[in-house]
Amino acid sequence: MKGISSKWKWLLLFSCITICFGIFPETRTNAFSSQVIQKGAVGDDVIELQARLQNIGYYHGKIDGVYGWGTYWALRNFQQDFGLPIDGFAGTSTKQKLANASNFNSKFVHEQINKGNEFTYYGGVDIEKQVKVKGNASGSKPSGGKAPSEKTPSKTATAANLPGGYSQNDIQLMANAVYGEARGEPYTGQVAVAAVILNRVESVSFPNTISGVIFEPGAFTAVADGQIWLTPNERAKEAVVDAINGWDPSGNAEYYFNPDTATSKWIWSREQIKRIGKHIFCK
Repeated sequence: MKGISSKWKWLLLFSCITICFGIFPETRTNAFSSQVIQKGAVGDDVIELQARLQNIGYYHGKIDGVYGWGTYWALRNFQQDFGLPIDGFAGTSTKQKLANASNFNSKFVHEQINKGNEFTYYGGVDIEKQVKVKGNASGSKPSGGKAPSEKTPSKTATAANLPGGYSQNDIQLMANAVYGEARGEPYTGQVAVAAVILNRVESVSFPNTISGVIFEPGAFTAVADGQIWLTPNERAKEAVVDAINGWDPSGNAEYYFNPDTATSKWIWSREQIKRIGKHIFCK
């Protein structure tokens, strides 16, 4: 560029960079802004992060645009399950993988926040059914009478052979958990594992959603070691349906463990109810 002034050199360089990014859009993430999102951050990027994490069952708190501990642990769990560095930072790679794995209806989410509505954004549930309008005590519930934060088992299966009041996402997550935790166990033991998940949803000591219970940090080995993402067989799905329809072989247990592999002294202190297969079920 001999003979070209310094000013024009910089202008030419800037133009080349702009053209390159236009030609190669894959070099940029297609969601969020360019900032690295980390604990303590606030704003629209955090809203999108929380909504996307909730959409695929990792975040169960309020979508409020404030990156607190709930968002931090949800993001770390996502990073672990998707083979990313587990650091709680949402950089380019994490944001791109999250964008590919989830959906985000920006208009819907921001509209609910601006109106002050209580809402959730779980995948598999119609967004219209996830909104509790401010000042409306009854809210808007899915058919079957179950809001996303509630659990109301039905004794009758739906036309799709799924228990009323539960979303397809709930059924799928539970089947994944049962298969990851209890495949190879007697069928009664698989139903018992599903029943434990439901018992935790009803307990004040645990999250009050299916996904909240399953993805609570440290709660299930299958989540920690990635077996939650194995494809469940039909037997696991049948066990889930039986448990939701009222069969509880666990005896109302909230915990279970394998005595041959358990390393926690605490779990042995729980009141034991019964043993089914390799698992001991406890209160």
